[in-house]
Amino acid sequence: MRLLWGCLLFISSFAWSGNVSTLADNTAKYAVDTYHQKVIDALAEMVSHRTFAVEGLAMEKNPEFTHFKDYIRQLSQSLGLTYQDHGTVMIITLGEGAEGKERFGIMTHGDVQPADPSKWQKSPFELDSTSEPGLLVARGTEDDKGPIATALYAMKAVKDKGIKLNKTIELMIYMAEESDWAPFREFLKTYQPPAMNVTIDSSYPVVTAEKGWSNIQLNMPTIKNVDKSDNNAYISQFGGGSFGSQIPEDAKVVINHASGALFDRLKKRSAAYAETNTNTNTNTNTKVKFDFTLKQETLTITAKGISAHSSEPEIGVNAITYLAAILSNENWPKNTAGLTVTLINELVGTGLYAEKFGEIAYEHPFMGKMTLAPTVIKPSDKGIHININLRRPAGKNKQLLMTQTKTALTEWQRKHDVTLEIEELIFGDPLEVTGAAHVEPLLNIYSHFTGTPNPKPVSSAGSTNAKLLPNALSFGPSMPGVGYSGHSEHEFITVKQLKLNLAMYTAMMIELGGL
Repeated sequence: MRLLWGCLLFISSFAWSGNVSTLADNTAKYAVDTYHQKVIDALAEMVSHRTFAVEGLAMEKNPEFTHFKDYIRQLSQSLGLTYQDHGTVMIITLGEGAEGKERFGIMTHGDVQPADPSKWQKSPFELDSTSEPGLLVARGTEDDKGPIATALYAMKAVKDKGIKLNKTIELMIYMAEESDWAPFREFLKTYQPPAMNVTIDSSYPVVTAEKGWSNIQLNMPTIKNVDKSDNNAYISQFGGGSFGSQIPEDAKVVINHASGALFDRLKKRSAAYAETNTNTNTNTNTKVKFDFTLKQETLTITAKGISAHSSEPEIGVNAITYLAAILSNENWPKNTAGLTVTLINELVGTGLYAEKFGEIAYEHPFMGKMTLAPTVIKPSDKGIHININLRRPAGKNKQLLMTQTKTALTEWQRKHDVTLEIEELIFGDPLEVTGAAHVEPLLNIYSHFTGTPNPKPVSSAGSTNAKLLPNALSFGPSMPGVGYSGHSEHEFITVKQLKLNLAMYTAMMIELGGL
């Protein structure tokens, strides 16, 4: 009877409860009551597939991606949804109708970043619901497999109720968002996306602006003819970080010919840095942890920080910059590792906003400050590879940024009589969406289900595929004021948040599917 009654409901006849329709509210409650555990079960299967990019192995030849896509196909079809495979893009639809029917797009991604198993209580590719009660811990839980599972069961709830939407719901799952946007750009040359889109790969209440993903890659050259035969201390190794969009939580330096006096100076300096750093995610003082080992005049120092998404350096503790900081004020020989430390100290420091990098720092009134963080420093066949990730707001011309960056690097090279190789210098375009018709309905949904009065649109430092779609906003899955755990070595979503997302995504499909 309920299903039959639902089949007779049309969006145009919604009864309204506040700013969210009664139908959307009731269906959201039904989705949570009926499918919350199913969402968790699906998420457990999804995170077991190690869908991170492997250098030299194409996605279509990687069995992890193939098995993940097979699971999405099987799950979608079992839920009564239509599945399409376009290679790097999967499209799952609900409510197909007459030719020319409008579509509402929901964008997400099925690939993830790699993870270091040694940093997790269980495997990062096993859903851990027991180590920390209330949390679902695994790579992809928040970014972005949790949202996929949630969206699929939200679609199922809408289908169960037989709700006839004015628009076809189109869930697009891209399989290389974390590593390569080129295939998606190529796909969009022949595929017309919906005119209205939402990504579920960011934050609430509603994201209407995103900073531009930007990157600097340098090679510090191998420096020859540096005299290491005397007893002067020199840095033989310096490095840290795992991948380009993660604030590094590990860094290491090796110093040869280290004296006891040098050991004491660096140890004292490290204590000062360890006491001053603050992690804004928990609003508690979080010390950088340093470990010193001196054996036969070889001093090894490791730094332990806190990993985070590089779009939110404020919630992480950058092990690279803090380790470099304790090495400052020493007259290191100008070899490859020593100059790398000098570059980090002189052009970056422990700040987050490019304060020391020439004149590139700036701020936008809505999107905030540009951030800058060294994320990977590692040996290369040319010397030492340095990756610096930036998030660029609107407000400064791209060409000016390019010029200012090159000027800062040129001046530094001249000062130290060294030639850097600039491998990559990218300043991505920020996104600003104005006048979108679905801003207000999304804010209403957020307000209704969270009890937040008068929420306002926000800006994000993350960079999603919203930039490639028309009229695209972002809606969750992360709550405002809560540090984003994606890309960290402790990625999770709470059980409570998963339920809330299921309710809001179900309501979103009904409200926006009826616009």
